[in-house]
Amino acid sequence: MTTTKTRITDLLGIKYPIFQGGMAWIAESKLAAAVSNAGGLGIIAGGSAPIDYLREQIRAAKSMTDKPFGVNIMLMSPNAEDLAQLVIDEGVAVVTTGAGNPGKFMAAWKEAGVKVVPVVPSVALAKRMERSGADAVIAEGTESGGHIGENTTMCLVPQVVDALEIPVLAAGGIADGRGIAASFMLGAEGVQVGTRFLASEECVIHPTYKELVIKAKDTDSIVTGRYTGHPCRNVRTKFSKKLASGESNGSITPDEFEQLTLGSLRKAVQDGNLEEGSFLCGAIAGMINEVKPCKDIIEEMFSQAESLLSK
Repeated sequence: MTTTKTRITDLLGIKYPIFQGGMAWIAESKLAAAVSNAGGLGIIAGGSAPIDYLREQIRAAKSMTDKPFGVNIMLMSPNAEDLAQLVIDEGVAVVTTGAGNPGKFMAAWKEAGVKVVPVVPSVALAKRMERSGADAVIAEGTESGGHIGENTTMCLVPQVVDALEIPVLAAGGIADGRGIAASFMLGAEGVQVGTRFLASEECVIHPTYKELVIKAKDTDSIVTGRYTGHPCRNVRTKFSKKLASGESNGSITPDEFEQLTLGSLRKAVQDGNLEEGSFLCGAIAGMINEVKPCKDIIEEMFSQAESLLSK
């Protein structure tokens, strides 16, 4: 069994079936190009960033790599329609989507030759995506950082694999070759990795953010925002603990919670602000202990996976 030749690598023309997560404010051109140059699929996060900024990022990535890369579109962002058109205009190879159903953009993307790989938290949504023409799906477990579903990677991935004909990538809690090997055993044909790339040399987050990831222990993961309907996984900090306790004892209303967290990711990424920043991070951070180039991260992960699977 090989981890480096799957339907995902064939579909996208990449060497390793690994996507870098489309982390808002974090996944920009430098990180995406580094991952693509290393043989994976780098992804630029659309988030709700201005279209001009995203056009610049896409063009910057093209100047740094001649390999395929993708753009992540959060479907609930106000400018999702403009973004959907931008990826066509700029000839982006792959779109990954989150927070909703990309159905209405699918025909235009397919016509333009864009490969579409939605992130799904459930079997029902995965089936809908396959019916509407997705090329593959990313089954993302609750272990991942940022906005999360409730099902675990271990439970979700094999059920999605069983339900679909198209290839499935596993995401959530994967930081080394053991995670890749386990994902392949569950039936996945690729993985999406976010948190491990936070501790890459090419990731542009504030040094304080990188340090939090590297120093995190297994118990330093905390979920806030369940009562707003948008649960989010963070590194445990004074700010995230304040949010969690306000949520559980009712001292922070959902409206106040939204106000407190408005712009908090940017404050973490750009300013390293521990008092008001949301340092989004997966539950696997306790396994990450050093900063390395993306190329080394990817090659180590796959050589470990290969040796495990060849046993």
